[in-house]
Amino acid sequence: MVQIKSPEQIAKMREAGLVVAAIHAATREAAVPGATTKDLDDVARKVLAENGAKSNFLGYGGFPATICTSVNDVVVHGIPSDEVVLKDGDLISIDCGAIVDGWHGDAAYTAFVGSGHAPELIELSRVTEESMWAGIAAMKTGGRLVDVSRAIETYVRRQPKPGGGRYGIVEDYGGHGIGTEMHMDPHLLNYVDRRRGKGPKLVPGFCLAIEPMVSLGTPRTEVLEDDWTVITTDGTWSSHWEHSVALTEAGPLVLTAVDGGKAKLAEHGVTAAPDPLG
Repeated sequence: MVQIKSPEQIAKMREAGLVVAAIHAATREAAVPGATTKDLDDVARKVLAENGAKSNFLGYGGFPATICTSVNDVVVHGIPSDEVVLKDGDLISIDCGAIVDGWHGDAAYTAFVGSGHAPELIELSRVTEESMWAGIAAMKTGGRLVDVSRAIETYVRRQPKPGGGRYGIVEDYGGHGIGTEMHMDPHLLNYVDRRRGKGPKLVPGFCLAIEPMVSLGTPRTEVLEDDWTVITTDGTWSSHWEHSVALTEAGPLVLTAVDGGKAKLAEHGVTAAPDPLG
C-alpha cells in the first residue's frame, strides 16, 4: 500500500531531507585521498548529532554504520571501514539518510576522489545523475510509476558510451517509496519491465526515493560475504545517484536538494514546488 502524505508531513520530510543534504556537503568535502571510509562515517554522525536527527541506516537490518560508502566496482551498501583508504582517482558513491520526528530522508551521490579521472568515469557519473533528474521530472500528477522508470532508462540508453557498448542499468536494486519508513511501497525499477504493468497512479502526496545505479559494463551484481557489499559481477565501476522527492499539488519537490530541485528541474521545463520551509 502506498503511503500518501499531507502537506504538513511533507514539510517534516523536507526537514529530514535538508539534514541529508548537509551530510552530503560535509562528506563530499571530506572525501579526499588518504581519508578512510570510516572517517566519512564519523563526519556523517557529527552532522546528524548537530541537527538533532537520527540515522535510518545504522542498525537497519543489522547494517553497522551511518552511511554506505561504495568505492569503484562497489555498486551499493559498502560498509565504512578504517581499512578502506581513498586514493587519487577513486570513484565513491555515498548513500545516507536521516530521521526527523519519525519522517525519513534518503539520498546518494557519486564523488571523484582527487583528480585524473578517466573521461569515461566522469561521463558515467553524469549519465547516472542526469537519468535521475529525468526520472524526477517525469513524476507528474496523473502519470504512472512506470513513467519514472521509462524516463530513467530512456535517458541512459540514449547516451553514447565512450569506447562503445552500452551502460549497465543495475537490475537487482532500485528506488522505493519513503515516509514513516525508509523503504516502503512501491518498488521503483530503473528500467521498464512490462510484466510489472504500469504501477500505481501518481497523485499529490506520493513520495519516492529515485535512485538509478549504472555501471560501465554489466547490469548484474553479487553480494560479498559480509552480506551487504554489492559489486558488479564483471568488476566494472559504477555510479549511484538518489534523491527523495515529494509530488505536491504544485509539482515535484526534491526533499533532499538544498534548492528543492529548482535549478535542475528547470532544465527539463518543470517548475519545482515551493519549499514548505521557505
